[in-house]
Amino acid sequence: MTAKPLLLIDVDGPLNPFAATPHQRPDGYTTHRMRPSGWDLPWQKPLRVWLNPAHGPLLMALPFDLVWATTWGAQANRWIGPRLGLPELPAIDWPELHARRDDGTYFKTHDIVRYAAGRPFAWIDDEIRLPDREYVTAHHPAPSLLLRIEPSVGLLAADFDALADWANELAEEEPGSAE
Repeated sequence: MTAKPLLLIDVDGPLNPFAATPHQRPDGYTTHRMRPSGWDLPWQKPLRVWLNPAHGPLLMALPFDLVWATTWGAQANRWIGPRLGLPELPAIDWPELHARRDDGTYFKTHDIVRYAAGRPFAWIDDEIRLPDREYVTAHHPAPSLLLRIEPSVGLLAADFDALADWANELAEEEPGSAE
């Protein structure tokens, strides 16, 4: 049996619908105030993060190996994961945080392809655009699903369904799988 596909998870946008107005927090989300490193100046208000505690069990139920693909990095294991009931997850390191790319891709895209190392993956992020899709198609030999999440609404039931359907189809296509 081959390894499960990776699910590369961004925080801000998919899990934290930060672009919603304060008076339009989506249903099911709770407000958390956080001071991750880089946000620890005494005169700064703590960062407002909206999280839906139902997302943790839904993510864990998907047939993926979960990985943080967020600028929160490994700090997501301290600030985000526990509030969702997630175990400690590996986190992708970004050698060039917010670097501008000549090919128009998001700064994460090249590192995501490198991290996946030919393994099938799904990526949920609010910054995925056409150049990212084209880059992954040209540089990643395995199946991939790039799912852009609207940052004012976060992950929806349809997104969880799309992820599960994609992973299940991938498993059915696997050589030697039961038919």
